[in-house]
Amino acid sequence: MSILVVNSGSSSVKFQLVDPGSGESVASGLVERIGESDGRVELDHRGESVERIQHIDDHGAGLALAFEMLADAGVELESVTAVGHRVVHGGTVFYRPTIIDDSVVQQISDLSNLAPLHNPPNVLGIEVARKQLPNVPHVAVFDTAFFHSLPDAAATYAIDATVAAEYDIRRYGFHGTSHRYVSEQVAQFLGRDLEDLNQIVLHLGNGASASAVAGGKAVDTSMGLTPLEGLVMGTRSGDIDPGVIMHLRRSAGMSVDDIDALLNRRSGLIGLSGVNDFRQLQERIDDGDASARLAYDVYIHRLRKYIGAYMIGLGRLDAITFTAGVGENAAAVRADALANLEGFGIEIDGERNTLRSKQARVISTDASTVTVLVVPTDEELAIARAADDLVREGG
Repeated sequence: MSILVVNSGSSSVKFQLVDPGSGESVASGLVERIGESDGRVELDHRGESVERIQHIDDHGAGLALAFEMLADAGVELESVTAVGHRVVHGGTVFYRPTIIDDSVVQQISDLSNLAPLHNPPNVLGIEVARKQLPNVPHVAVFDTAFFHSLPDAAATYAIDATVAAEYDIRRYGFHGTSHRYVSEQVAQFLGRDLEDLNQIVLHLGNGASASAVAGGKAVDTSMGLTPLEGLVMGTRSGDIDPGVIMHLRRSAGMSVDDIDALLNRRSGLIGLSGVNDFRQLQERIDDGDASARLAYDVYIHRLRKYIGAYMIGLGRLDAITFTAGVGENAAAVRADALANLEGFGIEIDGERNTLRSKQARVISTDASTVTVLVVPTDEELAIARAADDLVREGG
């Protein structure tokens, strides 16, 4: 038996066929460059990789092509017992894995104003997959679920309480599937009880978020009502004075949609430097590009602020873990984020930090009282297991 996991994101569609018991990936693939003439679909199956380069109109067309390639590769979709879908925003309605029906699809779509880059493509992925596999249960697993139980002090914004209640304004948090999975993997890797660990998890990719996890429960996180708040990201600003929004509206005559596009699509690293890929950013820094250097410094400055805040909030800190594309691969980011913190019991081992590996590993020195780790995230496996558990329980 296997679970098909569909992660229909803002700029790509990832899909994976997973055995939830063993964790083995039967087949996996990626649809990227959607909307471009050189759209690409890659499929890995039984050690072989195939790809197609062609124009891909939208997320739906890309996912349909992926199903076609799976069939051509001899993958028996009849073995699929459920489809697990990553959904970014569940609002106050969804905070646990949920069987998808037409009503659920509509509710997820209605929440798009809270996650305009993510929920619409999530819905497209659901609609295409339901047409392709109409006879198996489809399960939505929500990024916000892990943070549903944040303490009130962390979840509450200091605005008029009546307005907040009427419009469901609170800190929701995102990347929750990754933060939950990684924090659990840290406990397993260290041979410690999850309930005894205080952790900071840093999910650093094109989207980035930090969380403070005490005893397996999230007690704070950097993203808020939407995935825009918090750390500097590839195209998103992260934290910004709300007064900037009013200033742009009044002085620049920018509409709400204009400001939304600015902060979500033309800010962060790409807004400061013109690129949002860390490899390209590093190349520009090496070439002496001042804007790239500034973008990197702003990124690290914000990251260190959150690490410091969560250290204080937790009181006692046992582990800091880096995960996701940047967190797992950018040794310089890890080193700079934790530089000169020996007085707080945090000491990076330079040789361990620069070692390239796809395995979970410790990168702190033996003398460091706080263990620093790199733990690859596996949101697809976490989603597959959540979907499998729900279906086995009868939904």
